Amino acid sequence: MDGWTMDGCFRLELYHCFIIVFEILKRTKCKAKYSMGITSLLGSGVYTAAYPLHDGDINEESAVPNDRKLLYEEWANYSVFYKYQPIGLIRKYFGEKIGLYFAWLGLYTQMLIPASLVGVIVFLYGCATVDDNLPSMEICHPKNNITMCPLCDRVCSYWKLSTACGTARASHLFDNPATVFFSIFMALWAAMFMEHWKRRQMRLNYEWDLTGFEDEEHFCCCCCCQPLIITHHTRLWYFKGYWQLESFFYLHGAHIHQFHLCFTVAVRHLCLCPSQDHPRAEYEFRVMQKTLSKDQKSHHKIEKLTCRDRLPAYMTNIVMMLLMIGVTFAIVFGVILYRISTKAALHMSSNPVTRSHVQLTVKTTAAIINLVVILILDEVYGAVARWLTVLEVPKTDKSFEERLIFKTFILKFVNAFTPIIYIAFFRGRLVGRPGSYLYVFESYRMEECAHGGCLMELCIQLSITMLGKQLIQNNLFEIGVPKLKKLIRYIRSKQGAFQEEERQKKLQRYETDHFLEPFAGLTPEYMEMIIQFGFVTLFVASFPLAPLFALLNNIIEIRLDAKKFVSELRRPVAARAKDIGIWYNLLRGVANVAVIINAFVISFTSDFIPRMVYQYMYSPDGSMHGFVNHTLSYFNVSHFQEGKEARDPLHLGYHVEMCRYKDYREPPWSATPYEISKEFWAVLAVRLAFVIVFQNVVMLMSDVVDWLIPDIPKDISLQIHKEKILLIDLFMKEEQGKTHTVESSASVGGKEKCSRSTNNNNSTMAHPRSGLHSNSTKSL
Repeated sequence: MDGWTMDGCFRLELYHCFIIVFEILKRTKCKAKYSMGITSLLGSGVYTAAYPLHDGDINEESAVPNDRKLLYEEWANYSVFYKYQPIGLIRKYFGEKIGLYFAWLGLYTQMLIPASLVGVIVFLYGCATVDDNLPSMEICHPKNNITMCPLCDRVCSYWKLSTACGTARASHLFDNPATVFFSIFMALWAAMFMEHWKRRQMRLNYEWDLTGFEDEEHFCCCCCCQPLIITHHTRLWYFKGYWQLESFFYLHGAHIHQFHLCFTVAVRHLCLCPSQDHPRAEYEFRVMQKTLSKDQKSHHKIEKLTCRDRLPAYMTNIVMMLLMIGVTFAIVFGVILYRISTKAALHMSSNPVTRSHVQLTVKTTAAIINLVVILILDEVYGAVARWLTVLEVPKTDKSFEERLIFKTFILKFVNAFTPIIYIAFFRGRLVGRPGSYLYVFESYRMEECAHGGCLMELCIQLSITMLGKQLIQNNLFEIGVPKLKKLIRYIRSKQGAFQEEERQKKLQRYETDHFLEPFAGLTPEYMEMIIQFGFVTLFVASFPLAPLFALLNNIIEIRLDAKKFVSELRRPVAARAKDIGIWYNLLRGVANVAVIINAFVISFTSDFIPRMVYQYMYSPDGSMHGFVNHTLSYFNVSHFQEGKEARDPLHLGYHVEMCRYKDYREPPWSATPYEISKEFWAVLAVRLAFVIVFQNVVMLMSDVVDWLIPDIPKDISLQIHKEKILLIDLFMKEEQGKTHTVESSASVGGKEKCSRSTNNNNSTMAHPRSGLHSNSTKSL
């Protein structure tokens, strides 16, 4: 049944009726002690499931045409990836909340197209200019005989700078002047994406009649004239002024039993409020416990949970959140120790091929280890965040969802980006210098970046983490885990005590849907897209191909999510919503933080600022000739600490007296050897100035974009204005009609009063006694 109308009532879609039935079940108090509705019974295991049914089959050719089959063919199909999504049909089948998610995902994917094109152009610009890059040409020049200091103690030897030719050339692909332009472009792109979503959201609100809908709004229905099939054998009746609900549910146990539940809601007018302001069953249970624990004198006092009641839960939340963040930092530190120890071990290898690929091996394996740890901790942090939110006992479903989202976002964001932040801003800056290195546990020397900078390593870490999360977590897990759970539930049901003849029967719709995966909410779907949005915007200066990989992933993600919702998940209870809620604020926050992080990446991680300072302040001819030599300092090898010398001083075939290292320090023959030079302070000042200027200019440009693009489309604004004018005209006509009716009634009443007065006078003259009696009665 797609919906129906009746005299005196508005039109109801099927998902509206799902909301009605779910609210009745959720608010009905059971006879059992402390039971506050179907949610409590599900939580205690009395029932195993309660869910609306899908419309019908999707795989059988003889299946009756229905919305589910239509969605499966025209939406949940990889062959239609180039088509627009049927957002109206999605909203009709799943409700506004899920419809808004897929509308947002579709717009986000469309907006990634121009970002991907510009990112590819920036990458191709780096490829085209790599042969003209003077710093990399100086490093790769065959006559370059610059001797570099050992990269580790005791087991590493001196090495030629020319051996870093490949790394220097690869770094130019992502560290060139075009990346600055691309960072500015992506900041403006994020602002335009936000504004376009607000316009799209407003259009959907108008088309779906949600312009006046608020979270606290009551969704009321006063009558119903037909039985409505909600779940298997679930009917909602309106009979003689009373509402009656009949339903079957599953009982918890080894067998799947059917339990008939029939009750009557004794109200003349049913007014349901499926808003999220209604207290949750768990909250009401805690309030009931608190009320019963009070004295009899205060038993009738309305109780509520105060901050004092929640103080243990709040303290547990703070401690556990800090502990989980500490676990993330500890794992990152462990990976750092792995890189340091593995690098030293590979340098001791007798295989020359192994020694020549030490940097690449260590970087790649460390990035893969980080990816595996991130995937594991994501699942752990999701469960911990839900447990902590349950401890708080939020009052409403909306409060529960927002707190869960906030905790999950904090933990998963820290988990995903802590290794990347370390490489971008900390690696290579806490090293020290030859002869005075910084050590961990007095044995492990802090790792330093390659001569091409840490930007290449940042790109490797970012690409492996992003692609790994998208391919493994977002795609394989999303479709593989539900299918595996579905198979396990099906096998368990077959191994139960079903009779053989029942096995041969065709499964009913409620049995078929019971094998599907329960709907766990939209939080996981939004969360993976928010993290991806962070990968696209936060460190885009180091990886301009991130929007392209995100676009390719989302083209598959839309159809994958569609297939999951239509065929792998139980049909969720529809929920009304006029926006995406707290997710928009998180997107706005990530976009603002991205401006700051990209400014620091360009300024401190890349060599953009040192190149500019050298070219305009220290270069004798205004070119980049001599830049590599300018960034290298001298060290006298006789100043090495005892036991920290190179393993083979004659590894290069000659005795080394001076080696070079990347830093701005005074030479050993100066009056202040190995002290920070004035060039360092000049570069640092320009870096800080660039961060301030970049941040303010980009923020200003984003505000201009926000101001130029109106939040409401012009046609929608005009239509709403016309509707308001028509409503005012209708109200004025109604008032004029009421005034005319009152005036007409008053004039007719006056004439009747005059005629009655004339008749009374005549009667008094004809019958004086009776007239006197009448007047006395009126006076009385």
